[in-house]
Amino acid sequence: MIYGPTLLFAIGEGAVIPLIPVIADRLGADVALAALVASALVVGQLCGNIPAGWAVARFGERVTMGVAGIVVLAGLVGIVFAPSLLFFAAAVFLIGFCAAAFALARHSFMTTRVPLHFRARALSLLGGTFRLGMFVGPFISAALLGIFGDETASVVFFAVCQIAVILLVFLGPDPEKAVPVGAGAMRRSPTGAGEAEDSGEPVTGAIPIVERVGVFRTMWRFRGVLARLGLAAASLSAVRSARQVVLPLWGVSLGSDAGTIAVVVGVSGAIDFALFYASGQVMDRFGRLWAALPAMILMGAGFLSLSFTHELGSAAMWYAMFAAVLGVGNGLSSGILLTLGADIAPPNEPAAFLGSWRTLTDAGGAVAPLIVSALTAAASLSVGVGAMGVIAVLGAVGFIRWVPRYVPRAR
Repeated sequence: MIYGPTLLFAIGEGAVIPLIPVIADRLGADVALAALVASALVVGQLCGNIPAGWAVARFGERVTMGVAGIVVLAGLVGIVFAPSLLFFAAAVFLIGFCAAAFALARHSFMTTRVPLHFRARALSLLGGTFRLGMFVGPFISAALLGIFGDETASVVFFAVCQIAVILLVFLGPDPEKAVPVGAGAMRRSPTGAGEAEDSGEPVTGAIPIVERVGVFRTMWRFRGVLARLGLAAASLSAVRSARQVVLPLWGVSLGSDAGTIAVVVGVSGAIDFALFYASGQVMDRFGRLWAALPAMILMGAGFLSLSFTHELGSAAMWYAMFAAVLGVGNGLSSGILLTLGADIAPPNEPAAFLGSWRTLTDAGGAVAPLIVSALTAAASLSVGVGAMGVIAVLGAVGFIRWVPRYVPRAR
């Protein structure tokens, strides 16, 4: 009940994500416009964080996730019967909007109930459920395309997964009642959650009970850590999001068919998934920086190298190879954003802060496809991909500077 609904949602979403640029291309979009349509997924998730935080705090995660699952079904109907590119983009946006509810509900649940000494492993396992979806989903999509020859089959598969999620959430036991708030809330926070003002300096000490405040007021209260460590985290989210958009787009620009693109994205997801628990082990044993820094360096190198291969005679081989490199880098970062958010969130009322944290990190994810789209339209897809490599390098520098300051290693 803790990981199951998220896993089902991720598998269904993973089956559809690689096909979004393909469907957009069929509806008349060029490469740059297809990138813009694909970005609607992460933009929707960005816009959904604040309503999701409010809904989780007011109604609980069960109701929030169940209602979100029902709305996702409406979005999938819109994808199948979209009469225009604009309608299709709106349906993709709606699915991303509802995805925020699944992500924030489980993040808040784990923050208050998982002890600090194995928090990273637990949250990496949560991140691993998304990676399993990115691994299994594209292969299922490729198989359905081979059998039916139509992208609609993958969308129907996502709908079946959502029906299973709704039944599991509403008919299964409620984890919020079965698992009481425990050691995850009994800790010290480096952000000084009990302070009325955040000077930007790391503060340690016991956290008193504070009043429930809104997301925007929480953003202002913790503006120091959000503007520093949060921006570094946003750069990681941007690189991750760019990977999901760039790999299908690169395949489309090379003239690959939908099945080949789905397989390449699936192999990258398989490598990503294989490393998710190792990331949690590293973070719990050696500290958060030892997972964040190698991930950013690998993904930065992967994007920068891929950007020089488009016109080569062996471009398809380089495409597959650097997709694997990006999968390794992304796998090493599994759970890092969830763990950093939990580390610096106030333990008694984390939902508002996590809404702020996820809004900032998702903003990075939402901006990245827009950057790729804009640079592709202005110059070329290679330039857009290379720009994401530069962002990854800058993010690595930010992690080196701010992780030791705000997230001292748990003893």
